[in-house]
Amino acid sequence: MSEATTRSAIVLISLSLALAGASTVDALDGIQQSQSQPPPVQTPAVRPQSPSILVASDDDYRIGPRDVLEIQVEKAPELGGTFPVNSAGTFLMPYLGRTTAVQKTTEELAREIEDGLRGRYLKNPRVTVTIKQYNSRSFYIQGSVRSPGVYQIDGRASLLKLIVLAGGLAENHGSTAFIIREVKDKYTGRVSDSSPKADTDVHTSSPARSGQSSQDDAGKQEEYEMISANIAGLLKGQFDQNVMIEPGDVVNIPTTDVFFVAGEVRAPGSFPLKEGTTLRQAISLAQGTLFKADTSHGVIFREEPDGSRHGIRVDVGDVMKGKKEDIVLAANDMVIIPNSRMKSIGGTFLQAFGMSVAVRGLSW
Repeated sequence: MSEATTRSAIVLISLSLALAGASTVDALDGIQQSQSQPPPVQTPAVRPQSPSILVASDDDYRIGPRDVLEIQVEKAPELGGTFPVNSAGTFLMPYLGRTTAVQKTTEELAREIEDGLRGRYLKNPRVTVTIKQYNSRSFYIQGSVRSPGVYQIDGRASLLKLIVLAGGLAENHGSTAFIIREVKDKYTGRVSDSSPKADTDVHTSSPARSGQSSQDDAGKQEEYEMISANIAGLLKGQFDQNVMIEPGDVVNIPTTDVFFVAGEVRAPGSFPLKEGTTLRQAISLAQGTLFKADTSHGVIFREEPDGSRHGIRVDVGDVMKGKKEDIVLAANDMVIIPNSRMKSIGGTFLQAFGMSVAVRGLSW
């Protein structure tokens, strides 16, 4: 190796070592810097708090019994505070004494308090009234909804609106909603409220109602009415089924009803009952009858309100052929297709000897 070549090699090696040293120094500096500075603090994501479930209305809200008010009086904080409204619709306010709040808007109540304080306590009072709790606007929904519970709605509430607030219907919901309502006026049998007359009249296309009384431990007579609404019709645009819900109402949406098909059918079992389901549709859902079925002696066992059952004899064969009128099934109906002894014997013969032997035997 020549001297020039040796010098070049030495220079290249020196440069490589210098670059490596620099990289090492930079890396060490980076490590020292990261150790000297604390790692950045990761702020956890703050989830927004879900607001109170309230629905704005076109009309101003009017204070009701059991609501909780927050009252602030400018330049007189000793008069303000939190005040619950009692069942009679009043609350006790300092200096003014017993004050009526029910059926008033917050602005109306604020003006009334200002008028009471003006001149005697304050020269130019300014009062702010807000509703802290809408206890008089509680609505209850249970059954086949995604989020059953108690909901507070500011303004007029309807069945459809309450179902939406409850997260919508569950998959196994029935076709009927039942609203249980206490009758507050036992002389007229009606609840005194601002519901439109169209929602309280009883006619064929409106939700059905039925009344019943009960008696509590104190001997006080309580009266209730049951209002039923067709959910399936409501979701199809029959808005006369959109019942106006009143505070304190209990809305119950039962799970879907079922009926049963048993006996000589291809797929026996329970099936969801939709409104208007007929016997012919039930046999079709069970994939038809078997060869050995005695379709002329079918029975539908129907449940009575007291829990008992009675049998309805029906010629399933004629119904399937259209010779007899189809039958609309009810909840928990049991459709039984019995076995035909003669057909069973014939079926056994066919299975034992084969179809060809049976055909030859019939030709003899």
